[in-house]
Amino acid sequence: MDHSNLRGISKPIALIVDDEPLILMDTCDIVTEAGFHVVEAQTADEAFEILKQYSSLQLVITDVQMPGDLDGIGLACEIAERWPHIKIIVASGAVQPDEGVLPEAAVFLNKPISADLVNKLLAEFFGP
Repeated sequence: MDHSNLRGISKPIALIVDDEPLILMDTCDIVTEAGFHVVEAQTADEAFEILKQYSSLQLVITDVQMPGDLDGIGLACEIAERWPHIKIIVASGAVQPDEGVLPEAAVFLNKPISADLVNKLLAEFFGP
């Protein structure tokens, strides 16, 4: 996917990371309707490469379990360390991270996630 068009975007940019196409599509729809330009990645490794090029993104929503070298928790930790300005939501329907595993900056949601809950978090992160 070509992400060269991200440089001229005026609205906030969110990176949505999930290897399940339907969940990825649903989450992208929720975040787009909240006013974000959305970029998709199907693995945490792909998301990390996008972030290295476009670290001005404001939000990452990632699944926990994905193929590749990085999982969603590893991605969240890398983001918190390298790009502390990025808000992080980690979601899973299968894995509940143990206390202290996620960085303090990350919020965990159980799947399936609802538009209402995501919108509430976005309001807390970025204001109404």
